Amino acid sequence: MDKILEALVGSTHSVPVKKAIVKKVVEAAEKEVTVEQCQALYSLTTRLILLGEDAFQRQVGFQVLEAYARYHRAEFERFFSREFVLGLLQQGYGTLDRKDPAIVDYIHSCLRLLISCPSVLEIFSVLQVEVLRVVCERPEPVLCARLAGMLSDFVQCIPRDKAAVLFCQQLVRTIAYFHCAASQERELREYVTQVTKVSTLLQNIWKAEPTTLLPSLQEVFAIISSTDPSFDPSIALASLVQHIPLQMITLVIKSLTTDQNVKDASMTQALCRMIDWLSWPLAHYVDTWVIALLKGLAAVQKFTILIDVTLLKIELVFSRLWYPIVRQGALTVLSHMLLSFQHSPEAFHLVVPHTVSLIQMLKSDGLPSSKAFLHQFTELIHCMMYQYSGFPELYENILEAIKDMPKPSEEKIKLVLNQSAWTSQSNSLASGLPRLMGKSETGKTGLINLGNTCYMNSILQTLFMATDFRRHVLSLHLSGTHTLMKKLQLLFAILAHTQRAAYAPRSFFDASRPPWFTAGSQQDCSEYLRYLLDRLHEEEKTIQALMLTGPKHADAGNGGTPSDFTDEPQHQVDEPSEAGEERKTLIEKMFGGRLSTGIRCLRCHSVSEKEEPFTDLSLAFQPAAQTRGGVDGGRASTSAHQGAVNGGSEASDIPGRERQAGGDSSVPPADSQHAVPPLSVPDMVNYFLAPEILDEENKYYCERCSSLQRAEKTLRVLEAPEYLVLTLLRFAYDASCHVRRKILDNVAIPLLVQLPVHSHSGRGPSPPQVPSPDGGENLAKKLKPSGEDGEEREAEERTQVEPVPYALCAVVMHSGMSSESGHYYSYGRNVSSNDGLCPQKDEPQDPANPTDSNPVLPSGSTCSPLALQETPQAALPPRDWFLFNDSRVTFTSFQSVQSITSRFPKDTAYILIYRKQSSRHSQGPGATNGVRLSSEPPLQKDLMEAVTKDNKLFLQVSGGLY
Repeated sequence: MDKILEALVGSTHSVPVKKAIVKKVVEAAEKEVTVEQCQALYSLTTRLILLGEDAFQRQVGFQVLEAYARYHRAEFERFFSREFVLGLLQQGYGTLDRKDPAIVDYIHSCLRLLISCPSVLEIFSVLQVEVLRVVCERPEPVLCARLAGMLSDFVQCIPRDKAAVLFCQQLVRTIAYFHCAASQERELREYVTQVTKVSTLLQNIWKAEPTTLLPSLQEVFAIISSTDPSFDPSIALASLVQHIPLQMITLVIKSLTTDQNVKDASMTQALCRMIDWLSWPLAHYVDTWVIALLKGLAAVQKFTILIDVTLLKIELVFSRLWYPIVRQGALTVLSHMLLSFQHSPEAFHLVVPHTVSLIQMLKSDGLPSSKAFLHQFTELIHCMMYQYSGFPELYENILEAIKDMPKPSEEKIKLVLNQSAWTSQSNSLASGLPRLMGKSETGKTGLINLGNTCYMNSILQTLFMATDFRRHVLSLHLSGTHTLMKKLQLLFAILAHTQRAAYAPRSFFDASRPPWFTAGSQQDCSEYLRYLLDRLHEEEKTIQALMLTGPKHADAGNGGTPSDFTDEPQHQVDEPSEAGEERKTLIEKMFGGRLSTGIRCLRCHSVSEKEEPFTDLSLAFQPAAQTRGGVDGGRASTSAHQGAVNGGSEASDIPGRERQAGGDSSVPPADSQHAVPPLSVPDMVNYFLAPEILDEENKYYCERCSSLQRAEKTLRVLEAPEYLVLTLLRFAYDASCHVRRKILDNVAIPLLVQLPVHSHSGRGPSPPQVPSPDGGENLAKKLKPSGEDGEEREAEERTQVEPVPYALCAVVMHSGMSSESGHYYSYGRNVSSNDGLCPQKDEPQDPANPTDSNPVLPSGSTCSPLALQETPQAALPPRDWFLFNDSRVTFTSFQSVQSITSRFPKDTAYILIYRKQSSRHSQGPGATNGVRLSSEPPLQKDLMEAVTKDNKLFLQVSGGLY
């Protein structure tokens, strides 16, 4: 029979003829044959099975082998011996390598034929040893899958006891070496099927031998936590996760996160690789384990690991949302990562550029599952934009894309954010510098948020964009190194000349932070600005005073010397117009103005007057009943205090009136916005300057009448500052609820305004009066009556009102719903004293060219916007404005500044800075208060050295040069 079969296989007969002959050979198996004939036949069929040239030969071999083994089992037992099996597994068969999957398939088939024979037990014991050896040799997925199939059918071949633990560990490690280079769908499906077979085998072993589970999981963690750069474990390990009992999560995660032997680098690597498992198509519960590990690390305050992994993997997790098979698990992990990462917008902003395209894809595919998924995704996006408000340029396209989707309520958003936050959101969470990146196209430098320091960053960028102030600071010769002005000068130099995209102003923060500001807590930017200007002013005053006492005492002042604040002409500086100008500090020259507060008794008409300096004006919102654009001089008003945005002082220290902020603290409905003209900055200035009736509880004590009387209180600007700082008092104290509420009313911001300034016309300016130390008393009690009515009329005749033009140069925005939280960012542009395009009232209008006409400045004591007829908005430079948002700096436009609140109701203007504009007919480049420089000053030697040193350090770290 063996000769017939051998001749048949090699013949040229047709396939039907060959099949007929094979059938006869199989039928002949029932007849008696000699042992030698059986052995020869088994050898021939084995050769056909393992070395056959085609599928037909292998099929013939299996048919004949099975037939003769059934009828001649004793002869087959002698043929398929222990030695024969060892030879196959250790040496192969002929030209067939021992690692060829065909050998495992052959042994698998032969075991089925021997299952009822006693000799099979000996084969099982051999295979228990051999399969462990094979697994330790890291077989390819196809061989391992065939081996798993054999062991699943014949569990007697699986190693036992301690060997079982070792086998499971080695099988886990073998899976870690499963890498798929296939690109065709069919090949990928085969690969996934092979991995599934192996993981199913492990599941069966874990169920049969529970003691093998924990060592297997330890092996998994040892593999994924490896920091060996030459070893990259396969994501096929994800196939094991679905077989791990969920009740073990708590035990396993606690064991891992509290193990002191696990280094942070290893834990970071393990978490990153688990997140990679989200790409495995058939892995269930990967998201559950990833989130459990994230929560476990947060519980033991491993925030550095969480931050690093989130920033490294957030984009990969987001990219999985495009694939329906892994989409839901990826969204679960993405939601947890974003909602728990609440100390910085950096992680969310990494995925923002990809959000609109994903939304469009989900809308277009039309699948019911996509619609439900889109609802979950947009809810997450709303929560993130609420948490990290203040980025209008980033969010505008997203809001447009999801405008037709349901928006969660503010209560639900707050609930989601509170439930998801890490156990601590302290300043220690800040990882320091963001990832190195190139400078933005603006050429401007951002400021890194050091932990809720957006209030400082927005103010510093605003001061830097105050062109003349910046130029003057950089032109100062400051020999001391410990003064705050020196630190500001160095910061300005770095912002102007660094190669960094963003700079961390840690040194300046430590030096300028008010003592009552808690580091890492949110604060009020207006309070910080006032404190900063006061510090700079007092510091220079101290040095001036020490200079008058001589060098001996000057050296002790603030670490400075008598030359600390000299502006010797390395750069042209305007000469002061008066002798008193020389004694003014830089802050007084640039931001200082003077206000006159007058109170007139309505009974005897005597007037008390007091002059005080100011560096900013606090503008209250007038009650809703008042007509916008006009003020009723006969109304009564009660005083109110501006609540500090984040826990600062509630009392204003500016000699102005802070009237009750009226109106609802929510955005007016659309119909009401059309019915009432929007409030404007000039409206608020006029309200600030309007007469106020002191009556009832606020009656004025008149010294002439020796009693409390009704009186009229007026404010007049006597001296206009170079930079007019206006603070909109958006945070009003609600006595009924004992909370500070934010007024979200939109305020129209004109590019150009004019401020009414009262000047003396006959006897010169009134001498300045030093404020008395009794600042807590009623202001009216500190004012002295001026005398008879005639003196009042004479004083009014001596003054005239001059409208002083100003051009907007910066706006600080507050984004948020309350005074206790939110985010600051700022808009700015370079404006000097003659850059505002202000028309002059003494220039005649050309009737032949109305577009080039100059409107006449209205006279009177009101503030008004100045229309730009000669420069239409469309003709303004499209990129003359910058948006500063911590590390991020982008181009923007004035149209964006004007419309920001209508597009993002939580984003409202808080501080406005206007630059005074000089007359076109002024002589020379320095005609403004003796402080304007005509161009950017060159850096002094010490500043240049400091900037160069910092640039070298940056390039070394980033690999830019070294």
